[in-house]
Amino acid sequence: MEHFVVSARKYRPQTFKDVVGQQAITNTLANAINNNHLAQALLFTGPRGVGKTTCARILAKMINQKETQDPDEDFAFNIFELDAASNNSVDDIRNLIDQVRIPPQVGNYKVYIIDEVHMLSASAFNAFLKTLEEPPKHAIFILATTEKHKIIPTILSRCQIFDFKRITVTDAKKYLAYIAEQEGVAAEDDALHIIAQKADGAMRDALSIYDRVVSFSGNELTRQAVTENLNVLDYDTYMQVTDLILENNIPQLLVKYNEILSSGFDGHHFIAGLASHFRDLLVCKDQKTIALLEVGEQTKAKYFEQSQKTSHQFLLEAIELANSCDLKYKTSHNQRLLVELCLMQLASVTFDFEKKKADRKIIPASNFEQEAVSISSEKKELLRENEHDNSSPIEEHNLPQSKKIATESCAKEEEEQYYSEESPAEVTPKPEIKKPIAENKQELKQNSESEQSKLDDISKTETSRTSASEENKEIEKPVSESSLQPETEKKAFPEIKREKVSGLSLKSIGKKKELAEKQKAMMPTEKVMDDEFSEEDLVAEWKSYTERLKKKGEKILASIFESQTPTLDGKEIHLTFPNETMKLDLEREENRLMAYLKARLRNTHIRLIIHVDEATSRKYAFTPQEKYEKLKEANPLLDKLRATFDLDV
Repeated sequence: MEHFVVSARKYRPQTFKDVVGQQAITNTLANAINNNHLAQALLFTGPRGVGKTTCARILAKMINQKETQDPDEDFAFNIFELDAASNNSVDDIRNLIDQVRIPPQVGNYKVYIIDEVHMLSASAFNAFLKTLEEPPKHAIFILATTEKHKIIPTILSRCQIFDFKRITVTDAKKYLAYIAEQEGVAAEDDALHIIAQKADGAMRDALSIYDRVVSFSGNELTRQAVTENLNVLDYDTYMQVTDLILENNIPQLLVKYNEILSSGFDGHHFIAGLASHFRDLLVCKDQKTIALLEVGEQTKAKYFEQSQKTSHQFLLEAIELANSCDLKYKTSHNQRLLVELCLMQLASVTFDFEKKKADRKIIPASNFEQEAVSISSEKKELLRENEHDNSSPIEEHNLPQSKKIATESCAKEEEEQYYSEESPAEVTPKPEIKKPIAENKQELKQNSESEQSKLDDISKTETSRTSASEENKEIEKPVSESSLQPETEKKAFPEIKREKVSGLSLKSIGKKKELAEKQKAMMPTEKVMDDEFSEEDLVAEWKSYTERLKKKGEKILASIFESQTPTLDGKEIHLTFPNETMKLDLEREENRLMAYLKARLRNTHIRLIIHVDEATSRKYAFTPQEKYEKLKEANPLLDKLRATFDLDV
């Protein structure tokens, strides 16, 4: 049986030209050798499997080959490799320093390659510092590491640093295709692409995966064989999931996710891959960014085809939802439910934002506006005739469907314009009975007289109820500025119409401000009154207002009014409260109170001035000790009683 050599060793590059994906570094090193401009301490850093140790060996070989020009000479006696992971003590570095002093027997340079140099201990680094800074002229040190941040700064400052980058998917795929050709393996382009993606920028990992898949499938390397052997979610799976999302097929989408979990895939890996798939679709939407998609030409065509079915808005929303699910996955207690909820939200994006908008208008907008205008004008004319003829209500069910919709729209607009007489301080809508509109004048005159008589009976009943309730008007009516003003004051204010504005949108905030300014401009000027009144009149009206508050059920506010008696100083009403809280409560009621007093005292020049005097505040007893002290002030013998019987407070 012939000995098998893995591809990572069999096809290890022997010259700088064979190194994959590191052209900048290999060109720099080759020029440094040719121009005799090579530093004596080099540091190669980068991810695993990108060619650090390979480049160090090629460099060590080329340094001495320049003198002999013999391609078969490998100068193995001049190259020393030290694994710092297992030789990381001070004694190992001291042995290395002792060897450095001896010049080479063949060639001009001795090259020391220290791999995984970040594993050296702090004392070993310090022992190596002086030799690394001033080595003999025949010694060159090449340090290699995957974790540059673990190397102390004093070592970094003495080295020329070369940062190796990850191997791109395209470069790795090309090199795998070259190896497959050398080995006589027929490999599909998509299969090599999946291997290169799985390697995550490491060429050595890509070659290891290639050997494993070839052992599984033989000389025919197909995409299906690669996905089955590596157990990866390829783009076909994500395209099927995306199609189900675009179709809003939530049940089948959940079934597909269950199949993915049954195949042994992790939900976190799936949702992260789905977010990347949406990103790739977004990249395909523009010719400028399509180069960022690292896939084969056939796969790129499939991506482009599916991207045409989506919109930018959907893809941005989908990426945000998938990314949010990715972030919450580790902290979630029910991870499967989290992913399923994300899939259901994704399947609802197009339904909510595209399909509903398309089907929202059943009637064309132009027809609707014309019907609304014509029926609105006809409705107003019929309303005027209805008022003059005192005709009965007309049923609306005879209207055609389109006219019913327009009539309801117009009725809603007119309903917002009917309001009752209002006082300047408080605007309340007046309840009114709206009469339905007939389709034409002929139907208006054909209503029965019996219905008219019913309306007359209702109006008579309402009139009798109104007259019967006027006696109790003062008790039942809520205390508002309109109720507290006399009838003469009410008649001075004309009717004020206002519109209703919804408070559920940001746009309504600006609309409310405009309406407030419009109502303020339409507000009538206050009638100036300057009748004389005494302090007794003021106190009497004050007590009357207090009684009204009690009848309304505002007992706390009424108690504040009862706690103080107002004093009159010219046209100024003065009140003194023991704390700020009582003052704030009264200030909230000030508008209604002053409107009432101005109307009752028939003087619009009066003003209310509220003072706070903390010195007059009462001391209330809350704790048992405070209550005892309060009682002791009233009866000093209480303390003697407590001492006699040895009582506790």
